[in-house]
Amino acid sequence: MRAPPRLRGGLGLRMAVLLSGLFLFACGIVALLESRLGLSPWDVLHQGLARHTPLSFGEANIAVGIVVLTAAWLLGARVGVGTVANAVLVGAFVAVLTSLGAITALADQPLQVRVFLVFAGLALMGAGTGLYIGADLGAGPRDSLMVVGARRTRFRIGVVRAAIELCALGVGVVLGGTVGVGTVAFAVGIGPAVEASFWVLERSPLALGPARDSRAERQTRRAACERPDAHRCPEAWERT
Repeated sequence: MRAPPRLRGGLGLRMAVLLSGLFLFACGIVALLESRLGLSPWDVLHQGLARHTPLSFGEANIAVGIVVLTAAWLLGARVGVGTVANAVLVGAFVAVLTSLGAITALADQPLQVRVFLVFAGLALMGAGTGLYIGADLGAGPRDSLMVVGARRTRFRIGVVRAAIELCALGVGVVLGGTVGVGTVAFAVGIGPAVEASFWVLERSPLALGPARDSRAERQTRRAACERPDAHRCPEAWERT
């Protein structure tokens, strides 16, 4: 798959899908954080930048986001309300979740539980990405780059996302960011997780997929051929 599915529904429904996706994504971030088994590649980069510049970890996150979003925009990505929501709400959700004692207590669980958190985090972030990109209200900076990169290069979305994550990880390591088992799992697994979520959504009742559109289009054209002005039929079928 090289492009995300578009989800049907009006603005209200798509806003609900967007918010649900951002919340799931935040849950995935917190799961990785509380696993204590390694930062995500982008956070390794943010930490490395903070060590070599006057920027704090949070400021490095914002700065990298602006650079990535600018690059994606220059390559043809669309910036929308979802892009802004991604920048603001994911952090807010993370702050709320990490303020809960039951969540922070996960870091003290046995190793096998924390390993499970890594895989759960990947699944949640993949599902969240699929939902908020599918809402078609504008993807986050890094996801915008992923989508436009897949469109430009003709590579699969999973391949492009994994390549972007590995590049961020490589620069972060050079700059001295912290790496763990969870980092490697994230870099390798996030691309397939996102692509799997797109695959599921494309086959769900929420999807406004090409197959559904073309079937409806064909039915409309057949009906047009049965009308009295059927001399317009060849033109319609020529585009089928």
